Amino acid sequence: MSTLNSRPVARPNSFIFTLYGDMVRNLPGDGSLWVGALIRLMASLGLSAPAVRQAVSRMTRQGWLRARREGNRAYYAVTERGRRRIDELSPRIYGPVIEWDGRWRLLSYSIGEAHRKRRERLRKELSALGWAQLSPSTWISPSDTLVAAREAARATRTFDAVNLFASEYRGPLSDRALLERCWNVAEIASTYRAFIARYEPRLRREQDRKDMTDEAALIERLWLVYDYRKFAYVDPGLPSELLPAHWPGTAAAALFREYYSAIEEKSQRYFHLCTVS
Repeated sequence: MSTLNSRPVARPNSFIFTLYGDMVRNLPGDGSLWVGALIRLMASLGLSAPAVRQAVSRMTRQGWLRARREGNRAYYAVTERGRRRIDELSPRIYGPVIEWDGRWRLLSYSIGEAHRKRRERLRKELSALGWAQLSPSTWISPSDTLVAAREAARATRTFDAVNLFASEYRGPLSDRALLERCWNVAEIASTYRAFIARYEPRLRREQDRKDMTDEAALIERLWLVYDYRKFAYVDPGLPSELLPAHWPGTAAAALFREYYSAIEEKSQRYFHLCTVS
C-alpha cells in the first residue's frame, strides 16, 4: 500500500511539535521523550539523526522544548510555553465544535516603531491563534480566545500596550460581511476541499482493505494531524451560521476524526514499540 512517507518533511521543527502535541504529551511522567526514540520515529518519515538533533536543539533555544539528562541520555519535553500552545490548538484540531455565542473578541494595540519587533511577534502569535486583522492595529476573533490572546501579549512583552474586548458587532456591515472582510472564506473552503480530496480515498482504502502496517499508520497519522492542524491558523472556528451552505470545513472535520480513529490503534502500537526502550 502506498503511504505518505514519500512526502519530504520540509519543516522538521513543526513536524516534531506535531508529534509532541498529538502523542508525546500523553506519555506518563513529565511527558519527555528520549532523543533516540524520537530519532527512530522520525526515521520513518525520512529525517536523519543529525536533522532531528539539530531541530530539537533549535526548538530548545526557541523555548518550545526543554532538555534533561539521565546518564548519557538526553530527554526532551515541551516547555510551559509549548504546552500552552498545544492546549490552545488542540480544541480546534480535535473538537468538539463549540457554538458561537454571537460575540466578537477584539484586541487593539498601540505599539510604536521603537518596539516594532515586539509588535511583529504579537501579530505572529495572534495569527497562530486564528485571529484576523480588522485594521492595522485591531484584531478580531469569533472564538473565546481572550485568555490565549492575553498570554500572547504577555509573552511578547506588549501587554501594557493592548486592550481586550468581548462585544457584539453593530454595523454598518452584517456579521457575515464582517467575517468575509477579515477572512478569505473562498480560499479557506478551497483548502478544506484539497484536504478532503487527499485523505478521503486513503480512509476508504484502509476501511476496505485494513492492510496498513503499524509503521505506515504512524506516518499517516502524523501527516493527517500535521495537515489538519494548519486549519487552526486560518479558521478559528468560524461560526457555521455565518458561512456558506455545505461548508467543506464540516466534512473535513468529520473525515479527520473518522480517519484518525481508524488508524489510531495501529499507530499507537508502533509509537509504543519505538519508545519503550
